Amino acid sequence: MPKLYIVTGAYGHLGNTIVRMLCEQGHRVRGFVMPNDKTNALSDTKAIIYFGDILNQKSLESLFDISDTIYKPEDIVVIHTAGIVSISSHYEDLVHKVNVEGTRNVVNQCIKSKIGKLIYTSSVHAIPEPSENTIIREVTTFDPNAVVGLYAKTKAEATQIVLDSCKLGLNATIVHPSGIIGPNDYGSGHLTQLIRDFVDGRLTACIKGGYDFVDVRDVAKGILLASDIGKAGKCYILSGHYLKVEELLHKLHIITNRKAITTVLPIWFAKFTAPLSELYYKLLKQPPLYTRYSIYTLSTYANFSNELAQIELGYQVRPIEDTLKDTYQWLIQHGKIKHTNQKKAS
Repeated sequence: MPKLYIVTGAYGHLGNTIVRMLCEQGHRVRGFVMPNDKTNALSDTKAIIYFGDILNQKSLESLFDISDTIYKPEDIVVIHTAGIVSISSHYEDLVHKVNVEGTRNVVNQCIKSKIGKLIYTSSVHAIPEPSENTIIREVTTFDPNAVVGLYAKTKAEATQIVLDSCKLGLNATIVHPSGIIGPNDYGSGHLTQLIRDFVDGRLTACIKGGYDFVDVRDVAKGILLASDIGKAGKCYILSGHYLKVEELLHKLHIITNRKAITTVLPIWFAKFTAPLSELYYKLLKQPPLYTRYSIYTLSTYANFSNELAQIELGYQVRPIEDTLKDTYQWLIQHGKIKHTNQKKAS
């Protein structure tokens, strides 16, 4: 009997990548998206799209209804990717509602429907930062007071909700991706915007610091592996490669033949100008590249180990150069880069 996959946040960067993989493998997929989401990222797949809101329990009841199908509850795999990724320096109530209460609603519906498996997409931000530069591995409890920033706090709180549900009998596995980058980003998230701004010449300087970047397709594969063999109540870090921002941009310079970034701003200067950056991108109606929170993140330890995911799931990551090349080509193919006289990635 084939499984039925339910993917929340199906139009999102990670969500639509997962749905595409599942459809390519011949699985039945229900994608859950917001009613006002016009992204239409999955029109070329066989996924069935359900419009609703994870803050509305009735929406979830309709999504989980299998009364007119051949499926049994144990045949259902729920992959919960819906959430708001925020690097804002200000409190946003909607971020907490969607990331925490939305996850609680999904968990409750999974328990009520007695589904076979839940995969929750948390974040490495939910894991407390070590006091010194040591290797960061999985933890077994999560406390929003132990992490910094609204997004991290909401992911920590939601992750603990999922872990607690395992004590009630829910078969749930948690994954912690690092900074997701790669093709298929129809909504243009922060890292995709960074690439677009670099290629279009709007980015003339970068700041010191770095982070762990991982290909969205590798995370999607890791999640599908977790849905098959991930252990209940277990957490897996799905990280990629640590790069300084200037290193990432230099690789883009080589791939795209665009002008290299030679100005690297110190952290103190970036913090001072961050409010102006947030205002600038707000006027452009684009996700901001630099905020006080994102600057904080780039200056923290990001030595995340994916060893457990490698050993237990068979998780693997591709070279970051391949990710950047494929992202660049995808942006060109989808008309998301203004300049048309670009060199093809080779």
